[in-house]
Amino acid sequence: MSQTTRTLERTRSDLAAFLVAHRARLSPVDVGLPSGGRRRTPGLRREEVAALAGVGLTWYTWLEQGRNIGVSATFLDNLARVLKLDAAERRHLFLLVHERPPAEPGKTWCVLPPLVRRMMHDLPHAAFVLNLRWDVLGFNPLADALFSFSSHSLERRNLLWLLFTDPLLRERVDAWEKQAPLMLSSFRRDFARASQEADIHELVDELERVSPEFKAWWQTHDVRASCTGLRMMMIEGKAEPFEHTSLTVDEDRHLRLVVYARQQDGG
Repeated sequence: MSQTTRTLERTRSDLAAFLVAHRARLSPVDVGLPSGGRRRTPGLRREEVAALAGVGLTWYTWLEQGRNIGVSATFLDNLARVLKLDAAERRHLFLLVHERPPAEPGKTWCVLPPLVRRMMHDLPHAAFVLNLRWDVLGFNPLADALFSFSSHSLERRNLLWLLFTDPLLRERVDAWEKQAPLMLSSFRRDFARASQEADIHELVDELERVSPEFKAWWQTHDVRASCTGLRMMMIEGKAEPFEHTSLTVDEDRHLRLVVYARQQDGG
């Protein structure tokens, strides 16, 4: 027996156990069905789950038995809803069935978790937190000194907006004409993840109206990996090298911690 076959059999066994366990933890009342009196085994019956998920009993039974059948993402979402799975459980279901996580729509609005804020302020480097829209949700004093976030109102504290509309930031980023389109091409990945959110479209529309450079570069549809590497920043009239990178600090909220660290001599 090949390693692939053993892996598939183990995955199907795990899927069967996962579905049985989550079916057992629910009662008919939990899903809006009559209680039906005492039951020999706890939880929902297979036929109840099948009916609520919109499939036949035989097909659902095959799935719960771990048989090799085709399963759509739409059905898995319906099943996750019926079984009242949370986000982590839903991802686990997709991994067991499709061996890959589901495509999750990105969200732009969120509140910065206190622990992430504390971690950001504990860093010895300039650091700030972005959501998918590139709103600056928090920053430490070193980041404020570098980007002057606090000099802008909350509704304008957006890295992409400042990059294309703030003359001071344009001067701070050395070789702005080369760096700005690279940063924009990185933003486009986040735009695609949150393309169902109205506020991210509003940001792009407004930037196209006020910035000719943004409008021209946005229409090229360049897409690159996330911004990381070396960026020259103008400090007191001198170009200083900063290493920069971003770290995912809250996957469910789509938050990234961006860090700018002065390059060490010889680094």
